[in-house]
Amino acid sequence: MAVFAGFDLGGTQLKYGLIDDAGTLLFKDKAPTPPTIRELMGLIETLWQDLKRRESRKIRAAGFGFPGIYSLREKKIFQSPNYAELDNFDLYPAIAEYIDVPFWVDNDANMAAFGEWKCGAGRGVSSMVLLTIGTGIGGGIILGGKLWQGSCGYAAEVGHIIVNPDGERCKCGLQGCLETEASAPAIVRKYRALAKSEIPLTSEDIYHRAKNGEEKARHAFSEAGYYLGIGLGMLINLLNPEKILLGGGVMTTGEFLLPPTIEEARRRSYKATFACCSIERAGLGNDAGLIGSASWAKENLTDANKMD
Repeated sequence: MAVFAGFDLGGTQLKYGLIDDAGTLLFKDKAPTPPTIRELMGLIETLWQDLKRRESRKIRAAGFGFPGIYSLREKKIFQSPNYAELDNFDLYPAIAEYIDVPFWVDNDANMAAFGEWKCGAGRGVSSMVLLTIGTGIGGGIILGGKLWQGSCGYAAEVGHIIVNPDGERCKCGLQGCLETEASAPAIVRKYRALAKSEIPLTSEDIYHRAKNGEEKARHAFSEAGYYLGIGLGMLINLLNPEKILLGGGVMTTGEFLLPPTIEEARRRSYKATFACCSIERAGLGNDAGLIGSASWAKENLTDANKMD
């Protein structure tokens, strides 16, 4: 049975692992994300050697999901708002120094969407959108049974659609992006403004306060859900997908975020279009990116072999 490797780079962790032909996760682990690109490449080399020692069978191909706007033509991340070390870095030659099998690179949220579609909550549909909600908001789109990358590779930057023109300035340079209004830092910011507090907190801390009945904490989630619902309404009206899946760390707080999100999405959509789209939590959790990256490598290797 063939084995494939997947790497998923996040702002704080690099998740990696192995899958088999059926998409079953054979092994997974994670390591802290290094601060510099040189250290990142060194870490990838170390982890790759570890995977080869761990797996007796030959690893046939590898996939990488990196955060940012990935150019299909240049094979570079042009802009990574949450990991600027990647900006315009020549990824392929650097990775090829260490990875001695065919490999493919794409945007991390695209890879998470591909993973959910192949192995998770999106199996069996021909059209879906995945949003990953954490420190930022990423997106991936499946249309007509294929990953939709756009003409240059920049499709599905859902986190940077404008939902509040008077909102916060985003790291991407725009103002009022979905990412600035509904991500984990946005929830923290909204709560601090309501509570008039500068105490260091995480969205998880605010979730526990909401569970304990604190109204300001619940309102912070409701406000984030309002803007998230605006974004989903846009996607529903534009794409008419069968499913929208919501993943990422913030979805552990879903009992407070999901109801206002769905309600606002309903208000912002055509009734008929909303009725044929289910909005659900994603199924693979933090494994979606590495499973998707490995599955992407498997699919591309299969296509390449068919052309030989």
